[in-house]
Amino acid sequence: MSGEATADRSDPGKLTGQLGKGAPKQRALIAGVQVMALTVWFSASAVVPSLQLEWQISPAAAVWVTASTQVGFVLGATVSALTNLTDRVRSDWLLAWSACGAAAATVVFALWTEGFVSAVLLRFATGIFLAGVYPVGMKLMASWSSPVQRGRAFGLLIGALTLGSTLPHLIGAFQLPWEAVLLVAAGVTLAGGMLCAAAVRPGPLFESRSVSLDPGFVLRMLRNRAQRLVNISYYGHMWELYALWTWLPSFMLASQSQTSHSGSSVSATVFFCLGVAGVVGCVLGGWAADRHGRAVTAGLSLALSGGCCILSVAFFDVSRPVLIVFFSLWGAAVIADSGVFSALLSEVTEPEHVGTALTIQTALGFLVTIASIQIVPIIAMLVGWQYAFLVLVVGPLAGVAALFRFRLLDMESRPRPIVGDNHARLAE
Repeated sequence: MSGEATADRSDPGKLTGQLGKGAPKQRALIAGVQVMALTVWFSASAVVPSLQLEWQISPAAAVWVTASTQVGFVLGATVSALTNLTDRVRSDWLLAWSACGAAAATVVFALWTEGFVSAVLLRFATGIFLAGVYPVGMKLMASWSSPVQRGRAFGLLIGALTLGSTLPHLIGAFQLPWEAVLLVAAGVTLAGGMLCAAAVRPGPLFESRSVSLDPGFVLRMLRNRAQRLVNISYYGHMWELYALWTWLPSFMLASQSQTSHSGSSVSATVFFCLGVAGVVGCVLGGWAADRHGRAVTAGLSLALSGGCCILSVAFFDVSRPVLIVFFSLWGAAVIADSGVFSALLSEVTEPEHVGTALTIQTALGFLVTIASIQIVPIIAMLVGWQYAFLVLVVGPLAGVAALFRFRLLDMESRPRPIVGDNHARLAE
């Protein structure tokens, strides 16, 4: 693209044959491991209301119990990117050990944490370990996916991430003590790490190359116009995504209080709207990306979710069934493009640096989420939860603008048809 190296210029049929008959099984295993290994990610968010009551901590302090995980992830992913860890260490073992570390940190949180400071430190450590799970899982999936099927493969993977991240809300719906919620989540994550070590193997794409230490790739990637535009779009997506995932329970509780509808458990509702609907969105987004193009699919998803940011004001005081339908649509749209961005970046990056590129993308994307997660409750405190999600529309707008420029760049890089005088000269 525009003279830049891309990852997949080989014949698709040849690549599909190279993957072998075991590729579908490995893709399914990787997705299953991702569901399990990422269960601890939002486990603290699911129990924050209980922690506030038991520890008597302020809303600002409660925010950091969640945000510290994001900070730890950013630090871990940055170190991994600078050291090219995901391209120099065997991916299945890196993911397995990282999942076990995240599970251990969560167990310590559940059994021995006595207050805010230790909770933040342990969630920070959990985030560091998760930096070895999410980006590494994407590289493993890419190593088993040819270009013609990578959109669907990444859609499956991000659907697994969505389900795993929201699983603690389903666990919390059983009215368990907060310690039990964390322990169950840690057990699921530990099982995911063990399954990865026992059954997942790196695929033939991106995994067979020997890569030397190359910290300069980070700067080269940021200077590469195609990769930069893909990443800017992704950052706009992330500005919206994790703030919605973090604060939807609070929005629903405020809406429930406003409308005086008790309805079903908020935890179960959040799991359905973000988890179940999110999986559907990821699968549809991956299918559309392979069929209609990456940039078009991602742009449509951003436009839909950006519209939901604005419409959230009007849907704040509707009946509970209508609210569930609205947030299910938003939950599907907000995540449908996530796998598309990962697939797109893997295709405009040199094969030997795909793992590092995906790690940089996620590191900077999660850095953005720290700001949006902090801003939403501040707005809610100033003007109320009804208007709190309006600020999230900034992300989709920026993402659509970057994708438009990316498509122009893509069109400029394509060979132009010979017409008019050019055709005559060619005939001569």
